[in-house]
Amino acid sequence: MKRNIVIAALTATALIGGGTATALAVASDGESASQRADVRVAAEADRATAADAVGAALRHTPGTVASVDLDDDGAGVWDVDVLKGDGTEYTVKVSPDTGKVVGAHRDHDDDTDDADDRAELAALKNAKTDAGEAALAAAAKGTVTEVSLDDDDDSRAVVWSVDTTKGDWKVDLRTGEVTADLDD
Repeated sequence: MKRNIVIAALTATALIGGGTATALAVASDGESASQRADVRVAAEADRATAADAVGAALRHTPGTVASVDLDDDGAGVWDVDVLKGDGTEYTVKVSPDTGKVVGAHRDHDDDTDDADDRAELAALKNAKTDAGEAALAAAAKGTVTEVSLDDDDDSRAVVWSVDTTKGDWKVDLRTGEVTADLDD
């Protein structure tokens, strides 16, 4: 009875706390190790996905998303690169916890590879699959951590490169077809 109360209390605490929580109810009163309860609550569904971040960024800064990346430099935000119609690029930061925009700034492109930029922009204009759709398509392959444009080394076509927790994938801009990225 005491163990059931401990388990229920730990479960409620983990649910209220959100995130991924693990609680261990330790047996007492001479109970054996087999009577220990391991309570795991995964609430990752409460976190904003790459597709959610794309949506929030576009509501804040309308344009075309060129990439979305879960920043792992300690800030822990989604960085969404948005191209405006006039060619300017903005980085919109979205909280993975709330799905809300927490900052945005205009990027000043110091990249000298304008030919690649133009090719990617042209590919985006003709794309039938956007970054959010690419993230959704690859989500079945694992939790998406990054979506970016990439020229496919094999065919020289521009594709969405999608990194997930279970591997890297290519998503065709025209068809949305997901294939394994064997180049990485």
